[in-house]
Amino acid sequence: MLQQTSSPAELPLLDVKDLVQRYTLPRESMFKPAGQVHALNGVTARVMAGRSLGVVGESGSGKSTFARLVMALEQPSSGSVSLMGRDLNRMPAGELRRARRDFQMVFQDPYGSLDPRQTIARIVAEPLTALGRMDRATLRGRVAGVLRQVGLRDADMDKFPHEFSGGQRQRIAIARALITQPKLIVADEPVSALDVSVQAQVLNLLQDLQDQFGLSYILISHDLAVVDYLCDEIAVMYLGRIVEQGSPEDLFAHCAHPYTRALLEAVPRASAGGTRRRRGAQSIASQSTGATGCAYASRCPLADQYCRDTAPALRNVGTAHLAACHHAEAVMALPPAAGG
Repeated sequence: MLQQTSSPAELPLLDVKDLVQRYTLPRESMFKPAGQVHALNGVTARVMAGRSLGVVGESGSGKSTFARLVMALEQPSSGSVSLMGRDLNRMPAGELRRARRDFQMVFQDPYGSLDPRQTIARIVAEPLTALGRMDRATLRGRVAGVLRQVGLRDADMDKFPHEFSGGQRQRIAIARALITQPKLIVADEPVSALDVSVQAQVLNLLQDLQDQFGLSYILISHDLAVVDYLCDEIAVMYLGRIVEQGSPEDLFAHCAHPYTRALLEAVPRASAGGTRRRRGAQSIASQSTGATGCAYASRCPLADQYCRDTAPALRNVGTAHLAACHHAEAVMALPPAAGG
């Protein structure tokens, strides 16, 4: 992650240090040790108050694992996640529950993340009721207020999720995240299940809410256009590692890692026969082995023997621009990627 010197007044809202997560696989034989999935391999990240970090990569790159660990839904194998200077994984259960007022999550599926048996009022109020008792009139007033903030009506409180469209359901999910007045929202693919026109509405809503309340976001996505619109900084993940990080301007105009370039070239673009997807690289490699060398070497057109033998460190390749590639300067010298 970018190493920045901060004054005490500019300490990060979220500080993730060397996060590692391993999952043990079922044993195939009593005579063989159980294998492991290397989901995260030393991820470091910082998010300042009022800023947004986008995390992009293919399925299996570790994005959602990163989101779960930031939300303290799992304990990491090693490393730390600190919010406002407090290590979430060292908190007692009761203290962590109270701390959740400051960080909330919006999930990918607006159909599966809302309980179909509950009214919208109960769904949106759930994070508040989990924090302690509140009289019914005050609770309904808070729910009505946050529904208006996301573009819904007071009368929607007593309806059920099936009475709303996909975009409206995601607005309800955002309202549920806003009800505790958090400082950080982690959004895991928040628009991927929505139509393109509805995606724009939800992204505009997220931007407006950030401008109004000074929210910070971690936006998990496979869509580069989404993070370009909403995020101040982008981290590109591959096999549980950040392989490139920088501003959207740097990554789109001067990407420094072959994987980032492959993602940009895979962005759909219009042709005479309609919209088509450019041919990207092969499917993502297995995370069940801890191979030496660069994890991307088998897919990289620039890889040489040094790449296969020596893993590249994340290093500065420009002002506030990092890349983990031995050939970063050669990649940056190439013409802009077709999708950039």
